[in-house]
Amino acid sequence: MKPQELLSEPMVLTDAGVETVLVFQKGVDLPAFAAFPLVEQDEGRAHLTSYTQDFVELADRHDASLILETPTWRANPDWGAELGYTRDDLRRVTHESVKMTQDARDARTSSATTLISGAIGPRGDGYVPGKTMSAQEAADFHSQQIGDFVDAGVDLVTSFTFTYPEEGIGVATAAAERGVPAVIGFTVETDGQLPNGVSLGEAIAAVDEAAGSSVAWYMINCAHPDHITAGLPTSDEPWMARIGALRANASRQSHAELDEAEVLDDGNPTELGSQYVELRHRFPNLRVVGGCCGTDIRHVEAVAEAWTL
Repeated sequence: MKPQELLSEPMVLTDAGVETVLVFQKGVDLPAFAAFPLVEQDEGRAHLTSYTQDFVELADRHDASLILETPTWRANPDWGAELGYTRDDLRRVTHESVKMTQDARDARTSSATTLISGAIGPRGDGYVPGKTMSAQEAADFHSQQIGDFVDAGVDLVTSFTFTYPEEGIGVATAAAERGVPAVIGFTVETDGQLPNGVSLGEAIAAVDEAAGSSVAWYMINCAHPDHITAGLPTSDEPWMARIGALRANASRQSHAELDEAEVLDDGNPTELGSQYVELRHRFPNLRVVGGCCGTDIRHVEAVAEAWTL
């Protein structure tokens, strides 16, 4: 199945905030907030396998299609180097991450579609743009990881918490060059604008104009629904139909507040589920639902229950 075909289904599930689950619930130390090194540790693999299995079982209970993300949000050349990973190390861990995710897919009891997505994080922090790249620089930077994903056999690649359009254009361009569909995920601040001040509509228009044919859909992640709603126009606009995925934060805290938080704010799963349903009325092609920081299986289960009422 082509990823775009999933948007014809009533609901597609994915996972939650793996890093915050590991740090705050499992007590796992994640230098640089990177989960990918766990793939090469017995205890780490056990944590990741257990975490993923919860979402596989949830999708099976709903007989729903599922997108399984690799734990590779930080596995790019810059963050990898900070953690002591060479180019060959990153290629190895990327392949191991994909294989582990494929094993989880193969354990499903439902015959519903399961796609494997290679998760791509930003070159920078994820909450602030920092030193930005041109679209070509971003394509060059992310092409290594995308190539490794393609060689490992993913069905699509997904970028998370991008803070400015050019990085999204770069990933879409590099994905097109390797013939793999891309999902471009942007985050927003409490006012609903990207951290660089651009609106979601402007960011999506920029990526679509430059490389839209390779973008299966767009995602909003790492922001509470209240923050997303704050930036929406009063009436529907064409770009809103390009939103296919939502992975919200549990907390209403700003990114700056979350950065300083020492205690997890896991919000209200039931309330979050109802807010997802409200946003479905604004985004007509929203089908892929999961969570981001502060969310776990409880939140995605609440979303699934509300979605199917």
